Amino acid sequence: MSYSIDFRRKVISTRKNEGLSIRETAKQFRIGPASASRWINQIESKASTTRQRKIDKSELIKDVEQYPDAYQKERAERFGVCQKAIWQALKKLGLTYKKNSTSSESRRKRPAGISTKKTTV
Repeated sequence: MSYSIDFRRKVISTRKNEGLSIRETAKQFRIGPASASRWINQIESKASTTRQRKIDKSELIKDVEQYPDAYQKERAERFGVCQKAIWQALKKLGLTYKKNSTSSESRRKRPAGISTKKTTV
């Protein structure tokens, strides 16, 4: 909940008129000292803006179809965004996947008694 502009002006004028410190003013009006300090510098709250989405979802789907094995970093370079933006967009679309780092050969069962670890004697 934000405080009204009138209340903010009252806090600032009371501080000036009574010569109070920011902490004393904040205590008197039961607000945080950070709020009082911020109001002294800027009484109006900043207007919020909506973010522009850089990634076109249909283009991302086409990119995934065209380059199924591409890394997110590569996609990010093509779209001109950071890798996290690609990750979030893919997650939203339900297109997350984990690349298989092991080949089909290494998944075959090894004969009993054969170890892949090196031992030193």
